[in-house]
Amino acid sequence: MPTRADILIEALPYIQEFADSTIVIKIGGNAIVEPSILDDIVRDVILLQHIGIHPVIVHGGGPEISEKMERLGKIPEFAGGLRITDDETLEITRMVLVGNVNTRIVSLIGRYGGKGVGLSGKDGRLILARKKAPVIVAGTSDEIDLGWVGETEIINPEILTITSGRGYIPVIAPIAVDLAGNSLNLNADTVSGDIAAALHAKKLILLTDVLGVLSDPSDVDTLISHISASEVDDLIENDTIQGGMIPKIRGGVCAIRGGVSKVHIIDGSKPHSLLLELLTDEGIGTMMD
Repeated sequence: MPTRADILIEALPYIQEFADSTIVIKIGGNAIVEPSILDDIVRDVILLQHIGIHPVIVHGGGPEISEKMERLGKIPEFAGGLRITDDETLEITRMVLVGNVNTRIVSLIGRYGGKGVGLSGKDGRLILARKKAPVIVAGTSDEIDLGWVGETEIINPEILTITSGRGYIPVIAPIAVDLAGNSLNLNADTVSGDIAAALHAKKLILLTDVLGVLSDPSDVDTLISHISASEVDDLIENDTIQGGMIPKIRGGVCAIRGGVSKVHIIDGSKPHSLLLELLTDEGIGTMMD
């Protein structure tokens, strides 16, 4: 069994490799609703900062948004893995993401000795977006209007480079603005890839509540440990990648094409999965390059 010293020595080459680099970490799924999981992740992020890495957090809040909608008598609806967002859903989404999840993560960072700064895509026009085109219903020619759902046009990373370069940890809620000043709900997985590309990040880590990409979603033993970005279209076409995994993979492809070296989709509910993925020889989840 490895000693504590062995573990520290194993981490050394990774610490050297990632020193002074930016890593974008997307937090979603059960990590948002389970306090103990979020605690572990935040402490991991602060440790990474203290060894010379510049972490940038992008978060979702899907489970909390759905729960809030249901309590208000609204039924969550999705198409192509994206939330259909009418006026009321947009207001609920903004309230949960900006007013609840974002402030909770920033507060946790402060509790563990870090300096978090809460942002949405509207701050400093960080994320300029446009309304997403209707999606085609699978197997038909029917279109579904997603409402106030956006896709990134421009990332202005200046506010992120300034804050992360001065010892702050940016925490970004995926609410963007369009040229007319309208708020738009962006998928956090997708926009994390856009932000990673704009920052020329070393890695993008997608912390979710599944092991990674499974060739059979009902069988945890079918984990696909490596995917090339060039394979993605075929894997979506044959339904290996489906539902909510599609935006994660699409975000990863965007990051890779933007110069990010590797993307990792890992189960954020495993204790200290972020540190295991970055600082040890033990690879977990699905890696894309």
